[in-house]
Amino acid sequence: MFMNIRQSLLLVVVFGGRLGMATEFPDVAALPSRPELPDPLVMLDGTKVTTAEDWVARRRPELKQLFQHYMYGFLPPKPQKMVVEQVLFTDDRFLDGKATISESRLAFFGPDLKHRLHVMLVVPNKRSGPVPVFVAMNFCGNHAIANHPQIHVPESWVYKSCGGSVNDHATEAGRGTQAGDWNLDLIIDRGYGFACFCSGEIDPDTPEFSDGIEPAFYAPGQTSPKGDDPGTIATWAWGFHRVVDFLLVQQSQPIDEKRIISIGHSRNGKTALLAAAMDERIGLAIPHQAGCGGTAPDRVPLDSKKVETIERINTHFPHWFCDNFPLFNRVPEKLPFDQHCLIALCAPRPVLLSNAVEDQWANPDGQFEMLKAADPVYRLLGVGGLGATEQPELQKLVNSRLGYYIRPGRHSMTREDWGAFLDFADKQLGNP
Repeated sequence: MFMNIRQSLLLVVVFGGRLGMATEFPDVAALPSRPELPDPLVMLDGTKVTTAEDWVARRRPELKQLFQHYMYGFLPPKPQKMVVEQVLFTDDRFLDGKATISESRLAFFGPDLKHRLHVMLVVPNKRSGPVPVFVAMNFCGNHAIANHPQIHVPESWVYKSCGGSVNDHATEAGRGTQAGDWNLDLIIDRGYGFACFCSGEIDPDTPEFSDGIEPAFYAPGQTSPKGDDPGTIATWAWGFHRVVDFLLVQQSQPIDEKRIISIGHSRNGKTALLAAAMDERIGLAIPHQAGCGGTAPDRVPLDSKKVETIERINTHFPHWFCDNFPLFNRVPEKLPFDQHCLIALCAPRPVLLSNAVEDQWANPDGQFEMLKAADPVYRLLGVGGLGATEQPELQKLVNSRLGYYIRPGRHSMTREDWGAFLDFADKQLGNP
């Protein structure tokens, strides 16, 4: 079997994020059944990776390709040009004068996208040097994160559950309705900045792909997604990358390019981890309660009633992943990776998995096992991995390169969580 797989993986050259291949990746039926977790340090053809050089040159690129082909879809390429069409406003008196808030509208060309991306940036006014920044995606609009009268109200689709939403669109009534989830005052007081964008401006969270950016990247004559074209999570991760592009070229605020942090909750957490795995400019990832399809194992019993399975997530959210992924619904043991390999793609950069006791659907026990399984890659690269052999007590942060945190409560993002996030960032990246 390994010889057949090796023969079918004559990888030639990289084009815009995809590998030019003499033949395709193996069909699902040709993949071996592996109920155990795949070794992140063993190539698909069975070759053992024993050096950091081999990980960087061979295994890491292979895993990136495998995750995109079989699970998330290939992220769209970086546009040829990004333009800051307009800085909508800047206010240096935000949070009682502690912070400067601004919002910029970005346009993309090559291909030319009709979508415009509004990026809100908040940075502390009191600082001693370049500012580390959390990058996040929101579902209800930037105006829901910070109650500021000048923040743009998005015209794109938003969730019915968003405060002030009317007919799937945001309104002025939504201003500040999610401020309690993001705790900008705490972030600023701890010396960090915060940048965010609205998911609907990249791709609405619906099974309809024609309203997102995806069709702009189709081949001539293509009218629907191919098996490994990007699902919504991959497209959102592309949005994270474009915000990083913006942070590194904007001139108004001093951004610490070595301390950019991707963060997200639930499906946003899946996106934040994928964004970090695919882009080494992101220095730290915090996928909070990301669960199935993100930080929890894919290999769980098919009839599980306690934790989410890939069959359930693909059934309820068919647009999140690429069309190849549902082929594994009943045979997850054929996946040539599991989510510990996605965590390992971030190595040697820090990753924190955070959870809540009542959120068993996200499989917090399985997430800890994913950290343990990713640990050997970090050790191979000469850095510390997971600094614990057993799950910690409630509310006790495992503040090692691979971190873990679990608290009482449910599926939510709280001020207590942000305290743990900031403590982890302080230690792993340096207290700003």
